[in-house]
Amino acid sequence: MGYAQLVIGPAGSGKSTYCSSLHRHCLDNGRTLHIVNLDPAAEHFDYPVALDIRELINLDDVMEELGLGPNGGLIYCMEHLEENLDDWLTEGLEDYLDDDYLVFDCPGQIELFSHVPMLRNFVDHLKSKSFNVCAVYLLDSQFMTDVTKFISGCMASLSAMVQLELPHVNILSKMDLVTNKKDIEDFLNPEPRVLLSELNKRMAPQFAKLNKALMELVDDYSMVSFVPLDLRKESSIRYVLAQIDTSIQYGEDADVKVKDFDPEDDS
Repeated sequence: MGYAQLVIGPAGSGKSTYCSSLHRHCLDNGRTLHIVNLDPAAEHFDYPVALDIRELINLDDVMEELGLGPNGGLIYCMEHLEENLDDWLTEGLEDYLDDDYLVFDCPGQIELFSHVPMLRNFVDHLKSKSFNVCAVYLLDSQFMTDVTKFISGCMASLSAMVQLELPHVNILSKMDLVTNKKDIEDFLNPEPRVLLSELNKRMAPQFAKLNKALMELVDDYSMVSFVPLDLRKESSIRYVLAQIDTSIQYGEDADVKVKDFDPEDDS
């Protein structure tokens, strides 16, 4: 059985930076993971890439040859990936099936994980290859400047949860860039009545029932919550990774995988 993170989120939310920091953290702690690039528009990486979609298809080539714009070209690339799951991806995964840990760095086009089927089919393919998969949804903490953006972020995350049907860990990235941590804390541990009152102040009266329903969805069912991530702190990376590992049951049989004790090593 293999293990995988599907790193998703809006463009600019810090997905590649997260992957780079996660790789460095694991390397420093003697843990192995392999990062797969699924962004056909990526230009460079701060980490070694185990598998790269650009070996299959490149966004610049698609835009030039088909006359498509960036968004249409990216959708075309992901459809091409979907058509080659049984060939390119299966072949690429052959070396990473036995208890390996993969991290898939995905493009930031939001429709890919909100309503079009490509990533969902990609996930189903991973599951068919005996991978336990977790969606890691990153949202820029600097986006959380008021309650309307908090609700917007929650709904975007919830859309991805419904579309992918995976264990889901939501991360507030770039916490090291937030100047007033108190503003963010209000959304990490939201008080529904306070947020609803603030939301009603910002919205027209006809949206009062909708606002109430949205806050009840977030609060009553605990469907969306965020974990802050400060990449300057090893403890923050370690905590986030522990949340993800738990969701995919990584390490639960670690006692079985421990190397047999060799008496000759005892000095």
